[in-house]
Order: sequence, then structure tokens, then C-alpha cells
Amino acid sequence: MKAERTWLTGWPARVFSAALVLSPFSATAQPAAGGAACVPQSRFAAAVKSISDGRSFVLDDGREIVLPAIETPGAWARDALPALIGDQPVIVEPLSAQPDRYGRLQAKAFLVRGGTARSLEADLVGYGAAMVGISGGGAQRGADRCWPALLAAEKKARAAALGLWNDPDYDTKAADNPAAILGARGRFAIIEGKVLSVRETGGTIYVNFGRRWSEDFTVTILKRIGARFAAAGLEPKRLEDRWVRVRGFVEERGGPWIEATAPEQIEIADRR
Repeated sequence: MKAERTWLTGWPARVFSAALVLSPFSATAQPAAGGAACVPQSRFAAAVKSISDGRSFVLDDGREIVLPAIETPGAWARDALPALIGDQPVIVEPLSAQPDRYGRLQAKAFLVRGGTARSLEADLVGYGAAMVGISGGGAQRGADRCWPALLAAEKKARAAALGLWNDPDYDTKAADNPAAILGARGRFAIIEGKVLSVRETGGTIYVNFGRRWSEDFTVTILKRIGARFAAAGLEPKRLEDRWVRVRGFVEERGGPWIEATAPEQIEIADRR
């Protein structure tokens, strides 16, 4: 049976009880989330009328909210989001006054538990129901005050093999295994490995994880936005010989390839 159908199997046993057969969430199990800075600021409270998918829901006034800082592959978030929200009101903090091209309002969302507002995105990530995406931090690293909490929650969920991290289809891929990375072609994925070299050709910076450039995993950065990465402490040339974690959508250009358009896609993960 595929892990997608058994997404609860990687979760702590204490999460479950006879009274919570339909919901894996309870007060006895707390995901890695929160953080002093990850609290609602400008916001409003609203009731949720329906769940659209693993990261979007419709308010009782008809507006559809999407959580932009996460990616929700598989069935985990689709099951987890309604279980987390239940019949509680949600604190919504819009990130833009205008809806996206799908008519959804991008926003942070929080639930109040024990008198504390908890990030709904961080809870989904902490339960292994979602990955940290690439749109939450914007072009400037650290622009999203919840970014550290999201990464911390993901790190703990990954280490505990919770939810999607217990499924080889979605778990972190090794940069030196291009065949496995290509298996995620067209999907959001996290790749981890050592940077072998960094080269510039024309207007593109190539971050190479292998010697066979036409076959091995490569990350590209447009030279004109390289200063953004340098300002974030991720000057591309200095990535050589570093162990890094890269997130983004996998494409194929000879070998597997991810285009990095924002600094938060690259995380130093040195094994020293």
C-alpha cells in the first residue's frame, strides 16, 4: 500500500486515541511551530465555510484563502487541514489586497490554542503534512517573519519521518542521484548535496552538483539577481564545496534542474 494512503503511520503513536479515530490531532501532540516573531499582526477573524484543498479554504463571506508559504503534495494536508481547523474561527492576515490569478487571497492564518495564536502553516509543516515552499519569504531572505519557524518545524518533522517524510516519493532527494530527482520531474522537491562547482555562462550562474553537466543535478540563478543571494549570505560562488539544501520545482534539461529565483530556495546544510 502506498504511503499516501497511510499518511498517519509515520506520526507519534500518542497522537491517536479511540476518541480521535477520524482525526490525528489532539492536545497531547504538538508539532514544531510558532516562534516569538510568528504571531498575527494586521488581521481579522472569520469562520471557515469549506476546505478547498490542502492549503486553501473558503471563509463564510465567500473569500477563498490560500496559504502561500507551503507546498502540499500527496494527501497529507488535504486530510490534516480540516482536522486542524475543525469548527474554530481562523485569524487571517492578508498578504495582498488583491486576489491571485485563481481568485484566492494569499494570507497567513492562525488558530488560537491555549490562549496562543499558532501558525496554521507551521502546524501543517510540523505534522509532516506540508513542505516549506518558496513564496513565503519573497525575494528578500527573511522577509517572512515566520520563515525560521517554518524551517524549524520542517527540520523536526523530517528528522522524525512524519507524514510525507515517511514516503520516498516526497522525502529529500540526494543530489548525487539524478535518476531519483528526475522521478520528481514537474513536482516540488527538496534536494540535498555538496556543490561541486559554480560557473557563469552568459547571464546565468550554474551551481553544479556533478561533473557531467548534461546528466547531473544543477541549480541555475540568473546573474542579474545574484546580488539578492549575496545580500542574503548566499553568494553563489561561495557555495562551492558547501553542503546545501535546495527546494523548488524539478525540471529536466539534460539532467535534473531547479531554477532558484529567491534566496530562500537555498539553505546551507553543511555536515561539518
